[in-house]
Amino acid sequence: MPTIKEKLQSYSLQDIYNMDETGLFYRMAPDRTIARHQIEGSKKDKTRLTFVFAANADGSHKMEPLIIAWMTGLIFREWLQKMDQQMQDANRKVLLLLDNAPSHVVRDLPLTNVQVFLFPANTTSKIQPMDAGIIAAFKRRYRRFQLQDAIDRDEQQKVDIYKVDQLIAMKWAKAAWNDISSKTIANCFKHTGLFERETQKNEVGSEEQDIENELKDAINQLPISRPMSVHKLINPEEEQQVAHEEISDEDLIKLSSSQDQEEEEDGEVMDENPPMSTKEKLNVLHS
Repeated sequence: MPTIKEKLQSYSLQDIYNMDETGLFYRMAPDRTIARHQIEGSKKDKTRLTFVFAANADGSHKMEPLIIAWMTGLIFREWLQKMDQQMQDANRKVLLLLDNAPSHVVRDLPLTNVQVFLFPANTTSKIQPMDAGIIAAFKRRYRRFQLQDAIDRDEQQKVDIYKVDQLIAMKWAKAAWNDISSKTIANCFKHTGLFERETQKNEVGSEEQDIENELKDAINQLPISRPMSVHKLINPEEEQQVAHEEISDEDLIKLSSSQDQEEEEDGEVMDENPPMSTKEKLNVLHS
């Protein structure tokens, strides 16, 4: 810890970043029985996405989230080089805090404006800001969109009320990320204990608690036999596992191809237009 703190003292809060990935079962029902079957079959039913989030310690800069099927070493290095270029353009020197996930291999990348610092093994759950509440804040907001949609679909007597098009899920995710306040992000960084400037324990707890209360109310409105707790809904262990598992190139190609066929295989017709590929959906999302 002293080594990390010494490193942090060389940078201002606005120049300290943390990046991490998380999986998201974007159709996961808040029903324990249904969710278990959905998670077990997630690699087959293509209802999982991986999100890459990064932000700085004072919350003044949330980077555009990267949405992918799976994080690989190649994707990570491309993302890191892009970040380095952005900081060159802004004439900034920054520190990037990372966990030691298998894909986080910097090697001999010619970085000029981003210095990478890897957390010691087995410490990230305690001291990584993204794990200290930022990713949870994103998932609370995403699930709020999802459950409200499920309530609407239930009122319309739809057969599968948790069904959602992948593009819609990505739009909800982008809106959820954008909704997280700089105050929430800054306090998650401080909550790690890495910074001398401590914050009161529940300084932003009321905002997040209000959203959790909304989620509880939404769950109570849905036809669920075995309701899932809000904590489990926003913190399923399986989502983190799929974000950091290693995957072969062959499996990645199969996974991406199957995701592009998702709407074709669905029984319900979303619209009359031909289904878009994942790449086309990302272009729409960022346009």
